[in-house]
Amino acid sequence: MENLPVYHGPIGKEEGERRLAQDGRDGCYLVRNSDSVPDVYCLCVLYSGFVYTYRLHKDDTGSWAADTTPGVQKRYFRQIRNLIAAFQKPGQGIAMPLLYPVTAQTRAQTYTEAPAAGNSLPPTHSSQTAHLHQPRPHAAKGHKNRNKEVRQAFG
Repeated sequence: MENLPVYHGPIGKEEGERRLAQDGRDGCYLVRNSDSVPDVYCLCVLYSGFVYTYRLHKDDTGSWAADTTPGVQKRYFRQIRNLIAAFQKPGQGIAMPLLYPVTAQTRAQTYTEAPAAGNSLPPTHSSQTAHLHQPRPHAAKGHKNRNKEVRQAFG
């Protein structure tokens, strides 16, 4: 995982959201460690001002899969790069295709830049229960999380 350019390590949900909000483009994405489940990663993508989070995990055979929208058949990939390449196409069970990688290198280059005024972070949707809260059928499953601290950092 460490060789994956979009992997940011154990940065936590709030920092991941902040980094995506700093980019600000629909379809920007990154991978980080899960805060709550050991040996599981999170694929986070920004869409319409919301961060959607999907758990990435390896099965017993070493294949990678993502927890996507209910009703979408789970797909398995031998390498995490193949999973990401597949999710760059529409109709894969995530909020929107992965378009703009937010790499750790990009992060290092923009670390000293001030965030754009008004670029506030919206609620989060993670891959566990968002389908219960979403008005759009294509939205990711997950939960809403209003993060005032992150929002204040940009407002």
